[in-house]
Amino acid sequence: MLALARVGLNHWKVYKMLSTTKLIVATGGVALALSAGAGIASAAPEDAIINSTCTYPQVMAALNAQDPALANQLATYPPANSWLQGLIAAPPDQRRVLVAQAKAVPAVQQYTGVITAVANTCNNF
Repeated sequence: MLALARVGLNHWKVYKMLSTTKLIVATGGVALALSAGAGIASAAPEDAIINSTCTYPQVMAALNAQDPALANQLATYPPANSWLQGLIAAPPDQRRVLVAQAKAVPAVQQYTGVITAVANTCNNF
């Protein structure tokens, strides 16, 4: 019986870790890619997201135009969606910290291309 309880506990830890990883990857990908996207016009790539004037609806509209499947994943995963809303609503100093955290996640790199396009177009939505 104790062995079954341990398996259940381990299963819960793995599930929780995967959920946390999914949150970090989904939202970190958005943050990192947004920060990399407007680097052309700014001193550092992070400046694009840190100083962005895009609203959450603009970011989501641009993301939906670039990658509807990714936009749907983000919209249907409440923790990631909430994190992104918090990032967008945060003041620049807090955004800087959040972007740095996202950049530290290796799995985030796969989202850089699509979200670069989002960063370059979100003001058009």
